[in-house]
Amino acid sequence: MLKLVFYGGAGKVTGSNFLVAGARGKILVDCGIEQGNDFAEIEVYGPFPYDVKTIDALVVTHAHLDHVGRIPKLVKDGFRGKIYMTPPTRDLATLILLDSSHILAEEATRLGRQPLYDSNDVEMAFSLVETLEYHTEREVAPGLSVYLRNTGHILGSASVRITDEEGVTVALTGDIGNSPSPLLPDWEPITDADALVMESTYGNKLHTQREDRNLLLKDSLQLAIKRGGTILIPAFSMERTQLMLYELSNFFDAGDLPKIPVFLDSPLAIHVTAVYEKWGMTYFKPETEDEMKREGSIFEFPFLKQTLSREDSMAIEKVPGPKIIIAGAGMSHGGRIGGWETRYLPDPSTTLFMVGYQAPGTPGRRMMEGASSVRLAGAEVKIKAKVEKLEGWSAHADRDQLMQFAEAALKEKRPKVIFTAHGEPVAERFLAQRIHDYLGGNAVVPEFGETWEITKDSVRKI
Repeated sequence: MLKLVFYGGAGKVTGSNFLVAGARGKILVDCGIEQGNDFAEIEVYGPFPYDVKTIDALVVTHAHLDHVGRIPKLVKDGFRGKIYMTPPTRDLATLILLDSSHILAEEATRLGRQPLYDSNDVEMAFSLVETLEYHTEREVAPGLSVYLRNTGHILGSASVRITDEEGVTVALTGDIGNSPSPLLPDWEPITDADALVMESTYGNKLHTQREDRNLLLKDSLQLAIKRGGTILIPAFSMERTQLMLYELSNFFDAGDLPKIPVFLDSPLAIHVTAVYEKWGMTYFKPETEDEMKREGSIFEFPFLKQTLSREDSMAIEKVPGPKIIIAGAGMSHGGRIGGWETRYLPDPSTTLFMVGYQAPGTPGRRMMEGASSVRLAGAEVKIKAKVEKLEGWSAHADRDQLMQFAEAALKEKRPKVIFTAHGEPVAERFLAQRIHDYLGGNAVVPEFGETWEITKDSVRKI
């Protein structure tokens, strides 16, 4: 028998945190931070809703902050078990958590409170990390083993299947990729779980097809370049930035765009791209690995400038338009992009491309919804720039892809229940209803704090 408790990712896209308990051991899956609200929210700074010292292991699905962002706090509060993740996730999570520690320190100073954690806590957390490859069964807690599969979401992303001594299984997808990806293999189905927790971020929406999204990006860039202004692309440092660089390189090589300056103005994204280069020959799809063998780097081109230092970043302003600036954060809630938006959004010749999910409450969400001004770094900034929302660039599966994932899971007459999580409530409910109506599956929308008991014969809320 297994018990599954929803401590995060229920009714929200972010803050992934699940507890799976067997007869003798306890495993956490993910330990993410809430995003889209102020950092002072209780979900960020408050205590964990369980005794961290009783947890035997933490398994991480992937390196996005909403899945790893509270790991150093977990360790700071007394967790001393092992932390399991794929090798690329280890490298990426190290980067993002060190970056997060600096942002949290600045935020804590502004709020007049102690930081959530610091770089020493991050270092301590990674002293507990052991890497785990896909398709390898390993006992990580007394009586509990885990098995990882590729989800095609970002480099190193994985679903987690947990099995107890009686053969009862619970699987959690983390985030499911928007397959096919130019870089990563397609997601792998889960067909051997008694209960399945699957994401539903885009459970009620469809993406633009890749061919259409590339054409729209190319046409939009051509128009933006003709306007002569600055092109701003707030991009998540992992996956979105690498996809943008990959497609831009292809456009320039094909002569589809004039060779204008492109600035990757994000130290984090620069370091993440290096990790993608490091692991590409092992974790990319075979066609992309072949491309790397032929061309070397698939992310660089002659007029791309990577600005690590603050001085190099500041010098971008002296370069006349048209020019492209790619910088984080992807929801415009921090990072260098905020400075560029403050500088260029009031300029009508500017084009702002929105290329990813924007959580409620973030500046990116308000801009995407057509706000005439937005608050950035404590100041209200007028928006006279052209704001372009480009569909299909999310690293998340859309409604139909999620249905395909659920259908694959149900082919073996398992699981007994599918929980729709990692979504806004309307998306979770929509996907659950669709799984019920179209696939005949038992789909449940869980709530925060719910505990479910899973056996070979039944699944029930307790």
